[in-house]
Amino acid sequence: MIKTIKLVLNYLFNAWAVFWLLAIYLVLHPFIWICTRKKSWNRYGTRLTNLWADLFFPIAGMPVSIEHRFVPNPEKNYVFVANHFSYMDVAVGMKVVRNYFSYMGKSSVKRIPLLGYMFAKLHIQVDRSDKNSRSKALLRSKKALEEGRSLFIMPEGGIISPDIPKMQQPFKDGAFILAIDAKVPIVPITFLNLYEIMPDIKLKWGIPKVIVHQPIETHDLNSGDMELLKQKVYGVIQPELDQYYSGK
Repeated sequence: MIKTIKLVLNYLFNAWAVFWLLAIYLVLHPFIWICTRKKSWNRYGTRLTNLWADLFFPIAGMPVSIEHRFVPNPEKNYVFVANHFSYMDVAVGMKVVRNYFSYMGKSSVKRIPLLGYMFAKLHIQVDRSDKNSRSKALLRSKKALEEGRSLFIMPEGGIISPDIPKMQQPFKDGAFILAIDAKVPIVPITFLNLYEIMPDIKLKWGIPKVIVHQPIETHDLNSGDMELLKQKVYGVIQPELDQYYSGK
């Protein structure tokens, strides 16, 4: 009986969350669409996605808990990198990162109704199976950094770790090449418990917990330091995951 009640409550919670996810986005979508009409307006489109996250998570009953060990300067640009275990990561990232930024992510996202349109216009798509697509995405990302925009990249290359909470190794090169070439700091982010809340396409109630770490400078690095930089980022994010899940 108790199991049945929990199952029903979970279905109701998922219905509640999906309703507000869509309702808030549908209200904001026309304004986001306007912001995609001119490149100079894209920044306001990003702010609207921030607003979506600001409204959705509290209304859904999942206010995001952010531990800021570093508060990024909104006037500067960074390469943000995080572990990627859950479909929830992208949405929470919109709450956490307040800089003008673009995700660099899989092109398959653009097939999602409405959300896919926003992603295609405001963010950078990459088809990892297509070398030309990867090259174009890197060029777009490099240009974005040169123009003062930040990037948010999940360096594992997808939700592919077979041993969560261990991050998939080795990291993809993209985030680190871009940060070193542009001499832009990398800001590691740990998504502590998002996998527990959304291990697949269904939600379980919980408070998303995030840590924004101190930046790792790249101004003295070159391409030969890329593997070292990867290990530094791994060495910041993974111990927090290990500590959190060791108590489970």
